[in-house]
Amino acid sequence: MAANAIDQTRRMLSLVTYLRERPGAHVADVARAFGITEDELISDLDVLPMCGTSFRGGDLLDIDTDGDRIWWHNPDDVAAPLRLAADEATALLVAARAVSTLPGLREGDRQALLRATAKLEAAAGEAAGASSRLSVTFESEGGVFAEVDRAISERRRLWVKYYSPARDELTEREVDPIRLFAVGHTYMEAWCRLSEARRTFRLDRVAEIRLLDEVSAPPELELRDLSEGLVQPSAEDPEVVVEVGPGGRWVAEYYPHDSAEELPDGGLRISLRTPDPASLRRLALRLGQDGRIVTPHDLADSARRAATEALAGYEDQPTPDHRS
Repeated sequence: MAANAIDQTRRMLSLVTYLRERPGAHVADVARAFGITEDELISDLDVLPMCGTSFRGGDLLDIDTDGDRIWWHNPDDVAAPLRLAADEATALLVAARAVSTLPGLREGDRQALLRATAKLEAAAGEAAGASSRLSVTFESEGGVFAEVDRAISERRRLWVKYYSPARDELTEREVDPIRLFAVGHTYMEAWCRLSEARRTFRLDRVAEIRLLDEVSAPPELELRDLSEGLVQPSAEDPEVVVEVGPGGRWVAEYYPHDSAEELPDGGLRISLRTPDPASLRRLALRLGQDGRIVTPHDLADSARRAATEALAGYEDQPTPDHRS
């Protein structure tokens, strides 16, 4: 297993060269050579066909496997000299310069990137001059990613302030990071010292992050299989249907769901499964007029009662007497 995202990128670049020199290589042999599991190798092979020699989507790597052997059908296309258009060269240079400024990037990787950038500038000619007038500013998630990546590399603990949409609150905790991965969004899997359990944190929900001097020492854990997605509800879990208006469309962003159908008013009808439907009652209270639970009916009734009780609590508050 790669220690972090940069190591995984190195592995996949090496994999391209390895497969070109070994047509029809056996999956088991390649996995053994790279020190990864066969499932991890298959996951890499699912990504490689999305890569190629053109930013415009052409000349993609035609690599597939029958589960036993790996076949690369167009290696000669990749062997042809790369010709970058002006816009492609500009995009590469801007991205390379931006990545080289990321905090947490290992110095060896930074220097290698800078050397490659210099060679590309020399080859790009006038396009290099145009790219120097452009810059990229990373959003906060980029900085969080760099800090997590550095913590994993240096085996250091992290302090994070994390937003939980289910509880609508910020919590502070120390975590021992285990790995970074992407399933739609980018996540950190870590051992949480607050809950003393494995937890998954979405990077764009990290409000603050700080690298600590303590050594990261998560317990030995078997890594979860994420091939079917981050959250994998059981078919036996109860189904909950929620209808939200335009102001509640964020629910589909924050909650894993089976389906999200458009409604005529611009809202969504969202179907999801959860082993604990009662945990969604708080969601219904947060939505207020922007949504409602449709089924199961007992949960919908419970949410309505909770809303009624909350409103009654406000009505019982004494009216302030402003007379002096």
